[in-house]
Amino acid sequence: MSSEFFERVFSRIDKIDPSSLKRQMKRFSGQLAMMETVFRSIQEGVMIVSQGGKLVYANGAAERLLSFDASKLKGKAAEKFFGDVDWLEDVDWESGGGNGEWSRMLTREIEVTYPERRILSFYAVPIDASEGETAGSVLVILRDVTGERDREASALEDERLDAVRTLAASVAHEIGNPLNALGIHLQLMAREIKSLPEESRASLGELLGVASSEVKRLDAIITQFLQALRHSKPTLEPGDVLALIGETLAAMRVEIENRRIEVKVTGSAKVPAVLLDGGQIKQVFYNLVKNAMEAMPDGGTLEIAVSTGDAYLRVDFIDSGVGIPEESLGRIFEAYHTTKAKGTGLGLMIVKRIVESHGGQIEVASKEGRGTRFRILLPLAERRIRKLADAPGGHAASSQVGV
Repeated sequence: MSSEFFERVFSRIDKIDPSSLKRQMKRFSGQLAMMETVFRSIQEGVMIVSQGGKLVYANGAAERLLSFDASKLKGKAAEKFFGDVDWLEDVDWESGGGNGEWSRMLTREIEVTYPERRILSFYAVPIDASEGETAGSVLVILRDVTGERDREASALEDERLDAVRTLAASVAHEIGNPLNALGIHLQLMAREIKSLPEESRASLGELLGVASSEVKRLDAIITQFLQALRHSKPTLEPGDVLALIGETLAAMRVEIENRRIEVKVTGSAKVPAVLLDGGQIKQVFYNLVKNAMEAMPDGGTLEIAVSTGDAYLRVDFIDSGVGIPEESLGRIFEAYHTTKAKGTGLGLMIVKRIVESHGGQIEVASKEGRGTRFRILLPLAERRIRKLADAPGGHAASSQVGV
């Protein structure tokens, strides 16, 4: 039905007999119900906001995307739904359209954090209506583009990793062989100076020690580059995380003691099996323990807390170190980004890749001067059944939580 049809009907309403009017109104009601069903079914959020900034209408998708109840908020201010997007002030209400500033706002993207983080494409256009409830109003269309933006971010990360691979291959080729030769010749020189007088042997031995230390540091840098280059898909088998933590700490025992660091493993004495690649997860634990040690140059405490949820095994590495500056916290998993004077910026990037390739997650929280917590979440090998409160009718309900 067109608007012209309704205008004709209403202009002659006093001349239409009751039965015809009833028939037309029933037809009109059916059309409205169909349109409402369509608006309720589409995935895009649709809202109408009045000239005064009040909510006139919102479909189900808009309620879901912005987490509100339209029936309770109809007629109330709509500005709060859109955060810092002050588009209502940019509308040229007098001309029924938008000025230059308003035109640039039509495709603005906004981020909402409740009830979950979403990126929404925001499109608004004035409604061409001279009278009625929608006169001078604005039609707002919202589309969830979170997945698209996440895929773009993932593609960008893949490009960065490709750059790491290329650079790692180049570094390994250009520096690896000469570095090995240097190490061998330093060892030969250390043997030769044993025949020198003691006063000469001591001074030369100290110089050789410094040179050998720097060669080892360069070798460690190359090793990290190659780890980034050769990262392979994990071979997943049921494994014991507590056993892997114990093996990692045993291998690092001497260094931990030399740095005067107390390590405490807390939590359950036995945890469920996790599908993992033992070698790769030990590399994750090694990097996180080493990071914690370097954050505590004067000694301190490292707590490794293990706990079990419905879908994940959680491993927290909590140190009492210097913490991470707030401006660096969001970039610590990026390639080449480091807060250490001698860091390469690859260790945590490798850790993140390994955890995610296991279907897990890694989180970080830190406070400068108080310490840092890295949290690893690894999917359980078997899903747990959680018993819920009694369901209506007296029967207990259970929920099987997926990994």
